[in-house]
Order: sequence, then structure tokens, then C-alpha cells
Amino acid sequence: MDARTDGAEERTEGGPPRPRTPTLKDVARLAGVSIATASKALNGRDNVHPETRRRVVATAERISFTPNTLAQGLIAGQTGTVGLLTNDLEGRFSIPILMGAEDAFGAGKMSVFLCDARGDSIREQYHLHALLGRRVDGLIVVGSRTDPRPSLGELPVPVVYAYAPSDDPQDCSLVPDNVSAGRLAVEHLIAAGRTRIAHIGGDPEYDAARARDEGARAALQEAGLSLTGGDTLFGNWTEQWGRAATLRLLDQHPDLDAILCGSDQIARGALDILHERGIAVPQQVAVASFDNWEILVTGARPQLTSVDMSFEALGRIAAERLTKAIDGKRTHGVERLPCRLAVRGSTVLGA
Repeated sequence: MDARTDGAEERTEGGPPRPRTPTLKDVARLAGVSIATASKALNGRDNVHPETRRRVVATAERISFTPNTLAQGLIAGQTGTVGLLTNDLEGRFSIPILMGAEDAFGAGKMSVFLCDARGDSIREQYHLHALLGRRVDGLIVVGSRTDPRPSLGELPVPVVYAYAPSDDPQDCSLVPDNVSAGRLAVEHLIAAGRTRIAHIGGDPEYDAARARDEGARAALQEAGLSLTGGDTLFGNWTEQWGRAATLRLLDQHPDLDAILCGSDQIARGALDILHERGIAVPQQVAVASFDNWEILVTGARPQLTSVDMSFEALGRIAAERLTKAIDGKRTHGVERLPCRLAVRGSTVLGA
């Protein structure tokens, strides 16, 4: 077959010629561009003229070219892999963030290596060196809480911090907007007709607990209301604390009509006490919480209204920011992402 034609053949000894698998070099030659340009066009890079991209893509389709991921990476100086380094021991945050990231990277276009440092800085450094040794194109670092964490510093690949922001403003960090989450929950309770709202918070050493309280108080103030009891009852993130705090509230403020709980675990404890006291939810007391952890909110009776931290969306955006950074378009600072309210029967009858 003539070298100027679209296809190519390989001869087998004693048999007829068989078609040769098209290569990126074939696409580039037939489209009249360099191999590097053909690679950029097929990888969706921005610095390719639209007409050139159309011509390259059409050529690849015409000769049934299937990209070889490793070969593409070698040409572009990339491996098509990223690392996701987490300190979330239970996967509560990292798994949905990973799922969102993989959705954004696209099936088969980017592979993700997941490493759990288990809250150990030495283990984190070990995993970091292992990922860099694999020549990953970038890193997503997931924390177990929204408090700032130490930056990994200058690395040969771009890094995006998710859930726990870096303490370096030059890094790119993505976190849920917990202040807005607190505001969202209280605005919902007020819209449901509640005016005597108490707040059982989590551990005050956590940024999330303080930020949610800040948002809740701001929403109450704007409505001309204040917290029942005056102060948030801070404790920890357990059902036991939810039960103990609810007992205290009911003894001191039997006329309250809503309890905002700092987490779904706390809310489950609050529901236990309300049921024990024969207090109907939501008819007499509405209960709202944070995190929207499905196994807890759907297993509650009634099911819990909860603010969803949108972890999968966080993962998708982290992947998008990392992809742009790999292409040389880095962003800086902390970006706070909106949360959403999942309304259920603990605040609205029939929800």
C-alpha cells in the first residue's frame, strides 16, 4: 500500500497482508500537523486552533485511531495518573471526594492512586514520595477536618487541597462553606415556623463546629431571634453527647421548638431523648443537622433533615482545578463551596 494512503499493512509469513494498527504518527501525517499538535488536539488542550482540532479528530476517526494512554503521556511529558492522599481514616470524606474526582477526570482518561496516611505525618511523607516516584501528574490532598493543615511546600507537580485547606495562601484549597451551611439550616427552621431554636454543637476545637455556629447565629440575628438558652452547647460529635445535651435543654427550656445539631450523630442522640420524653418530631420539636451521612439520616425515625457538604461536588471541582493546574493554569487561595439542604421528616411533615 502506498505510504500516502490512509492505512498501512503488515505482512505475515505465508499469509495475506493484514491492516497495521494506526498510530499517532499516522494521524499527525494525514492531518498535516506535528505529533505534538496531534496529541494536544486529541487530549483537548486549549492551545490548539479549533479548525486544527477538528481536522485532527476527524482524521483519527477516519482511520480508527485508538490512543495509547502511555504513549500519549510520554509525548506530553505526563503519565495520566494523579494521587489522592488522605488522612480520613474511615473514608467518610475521601471516598465521595474520590468518586467525584474520578467522574471529573473521565473514565479511562486519568487514573487515581488512593493513599491513606491515617493521620500520621511520617506515613504521609512516605506516601508522598511513593506517588512522586510513580511520576503522578498532580495530587489531591484530602483532610479529615476543615481546619488548615501544613502545606506540602514546593513540589514538582501541582497540588489541590480538598476539605482541609492548606495554611499557605499560595496553594489551591477547596472547602465546604460551613458558615453558609449554618445559615441554611436555621433559615429552613425559621421558614418552618420555628422561633425557639437551640443549638447543640460539636467539638469547638474544630473549625466546622465554630463556623456552623457563626452562620446559625447570623441567620437568627437577621430574623430578630436569638438562640434559646443564649449559648451553643458545645461538646463532641457523638450520639452520647446529643442525648446528654438534649436532656439539659429540655430540663432548662421545655418550650423550645427546634434543635439544630452540629452533626448527624448528635442529632440521632437528640431524637432518642425526644422519643423517650414522648415529644413528637417534628410536630412539637423539629430537628436539623449537618453532614447528610446517608446511613444515619435515612435510618433515623423520622428521617433527618441535614445539610449536605456536597463531597462529590468538592471532588469534581478539585479534579477540575488540578487538571487546569497540570495544563499550567494554577489557582490560589481558599475557595468555599456551597452546601445544600436535604429536607426530610424531622423538620417537615410528609417530607
